[in-house]
Amino acid sequence: MPTTPAARASAQGPLHYADATTMAALIASRQTSSREVVQAHLDRISEVNPQINAIVTLLADDALRAADAADAAVRADAQLGPLHGVPFTVKDCLDTAGVLTQHGSKIFAGNIPARDATAVARMKAAGGILLAKTNLPEFSSATETDNLVTGRTNNPWNVDRTPGGSSGGDSAAIAAGMSPLGIGSDVAISVRGPAAFTGIAGLKATHGRIPFTGHFAPMTSAWWHVGPMARTVGDVALTFSILSGPDGLDGYAVHPSHFDSGATRLPGRALRVGWVSDEAFGPVDPEITAVVADAAARLAELGCLVERLGVPFLKEANAPTALTTFVYGELVSYIKSLTADREGDLSAPGSAIMAVPNPTLDQLRDARRATDTLRSAFSGYFSDYDVLLCPVNPVTALPHGADEFVVDGVTVPWTHVMAATSPFNLTGLPALSVPYGMSSENLPINIQLVASWFDESTILRVGAALERRGGLGSRRPPITASPMSMSTAD
Repeated sequence: MPTTPAARASAQGPLHYADATTMAALIASRQTSSREVVQAHLDRISEVNPQINAIVTLLADDALRAADAADAAVRADAQLGPLHGVPFTVKDCLDTAGVLTQHGSKIFAGNIPARDATAVARMKAAGGILLAKTNLPEFSSATETDNLVTGRTNNPWNVDRTPGGSSGGDSAAIAAGMSPLGIGSDVAISVRGPAAFTGIAGLKATHGRIPFTGHFAPMTSAWWHVGPMARTVGDVALTFSILSGPDGLDGYAVHPSHFDSGATRLPGRALRVGWVSDEAFGPVDPEITAVVADAAARLAELGCLVERLGVPFLKEANAPTALTTFVYGELVSYIKSLTADREGDLSAPGSAIMAVPNPTLDQLRDARRATDTLRSAFSGYFSDYDVLLCPVNPVTALPHGADEFVVDGVTVPWTHVMAATSPFNLTGLPALSVPYGMSSENLPINIQLVASWFDESTILRVGAALERRGGLGSRRPPITASPMSMSTAD
């Protein structure tokens, strides 16, 4: 394995495909400049974004000016942050000072916030350079990245497929080499699912680990998670170390525990891994089942104690239904307050939210019981296991506009795509999406690692170990399938 930054960058191919950790090391050691790194990404955006439509607001001039300032700091031997001179992108539901933040909605067309979201401010403080805002569905409310303002985003592995949602713009940009790092958000699937559809890594940390401040719809912060996305688990770990910790503004962000992003070895004792059977989540594509099984075998080879695990309470709890009861119950009234007399400006997902009736007391009670059941049950499981291993999505990247799809011969509604992810939003458990294999259609397959509350370090270490032995290696998206598809958000 290459050990120097220059050797690592060479092994990873063009500069725009180097990992962020390597880019930062090259810049700090003057083996390349921040301007060269930023320009490489601008060139890549010019080359492939017309086919993918992941980047919706490009800050080329600002980014180049920031890169020149970063290079001047290197020449002056100034103290450098861990992301010094490295570009990053941000999902367009997070506020960026002086930069368009439209939430994929005509309601917010032309909206320019005065302040950065906490996550954005922390990336800048670490030396990162804001390169662009990325696409999303209206109000981050769908698993297809498409809206009436900035259109549909295509998957770089096959532009006739979706990169998922709602952080599909960031996942597509990172997979295609337009960005090394992205800040997304996840209320049911929205970091981990798009990461899996595009073959990158994404972390939904313990709820409250990363402040929600500056994200759309603050009243839903009890369920949302801001999360890092990158091509490598190491870059996700580095970004998590920058983003985590309270900011004095988000009342849920109250756990200041230190996180060491440099720790990559498995703990000395054998890790106990619960390999969750497919039956817990309903139908799963056999190719995904095989990839998860291979990951289980690799963990056993690494010395982990791996045990097949049934989780019968998951079906009964019905996490997707419980989660949407809570989130939509709070979101609908907020959106109605924004859209008075402008319902005609909403996309199909936005209109669908508006049509959701307020939850009844019985529905809220059932959702609370489901949450309590899941939290208690998982607490018990993590007395016996350090990590749970399971799928992320039940299928590989779906065709655009799929309201339902077939999994292993069974037709399921679109909500089934979050069957294996939403339980960990409802409980607030940390979960990591790790690229691990490829399907027969040359589409990425990720595995999901879950740990107990505040134990992100374990899943990041295990994810890095699996990434070294599996992962996508040097495989990159072809980005040549067909011209860019047009939006169907209306």
